[in-house]
Amino acid sequence: MRLENKTNNMLWFITIALTVLALSQLIGYWVNSTIAQNTTIQWNTLIHFTHIRNYGGVFGMLQGMGWVFAVISIALLIGVSAYLWFSPMINRYEYICFGFIVGGGASNILDRVVYGSVIDFIDIQHIPYWNYVFNTADVMIHAGIWPLLFLSFLASKDETNSSKLI
Repeated sequence: MRLENKTNNMLWFITIALTVLALSQLIGYWVNSTIAQNTTIQWNTLIHFTHIRNYGGVFGMLQGMGWVFAVISIALLIGVSAYLWFSPMINRYEYICFGFIVGGGASNILDRVVYGSVIDFIDIQHIPYWNYVFNTADVMIHAGIWPLLFLSFLASKDETNSSKLI
């Protein structure tokens, strides 16, 4: 890949990551300012906004040890950024998907630094065995992970099929 393409793709990555970070932080600030902690506002029968704090990690694991997840997250975000910059052959969709993942991860890290916890508020109701509350950053992380996985499987399948032709 030529350097100009890499620079262009890195600009995509940085722009998406910063946009996701800003959007997630603005929405978190709005939740923190307008919905009292441990209260719920019903948007409709399916979606409620329930302002809670996560002092732990994924799915509320290891409460009180959020700093562990912050350190691991920082290392992962640095690793992803280095991977994107130094790897010779990366598709544009990887830069885009990792932009969503890094922006969401950075937002959760910033929440931990600013508030001492992650602000969670999206509360989906009426799903059996589901009682988790999450935030915009988590949605953005998933918006990056799932297409990345799907497209990676398609790409590896194409490489397998093309190698059989040789």
